[in-house]
Amino acid sequence: MTRNMSALDRGVRLVAGIVILGLYGALTPPWSYLTLIGLLPLGTALTGYCPTYAAFGKNRPALKR
Repeated sequence: MTRNMSALDRGVRLVAGIVILGLYGALTPPWSYLTLIGLLPLGTALTGYCPTYAAFGKNRPALKR
């Protein structure tokens, strides 16, 4: 699986996923379970691959070192 996200995009998704997951303890059930949606941006940030980008043809290669 090739990466199709830039480093900035990955960083923003990583922070957003952590913040959303951090709200789990602040909300009461059943609303706290909605924070598990934060696993999606966290997972895409860790893998560097976004299936939505691939579906719409927005493939941005990772920065070369």
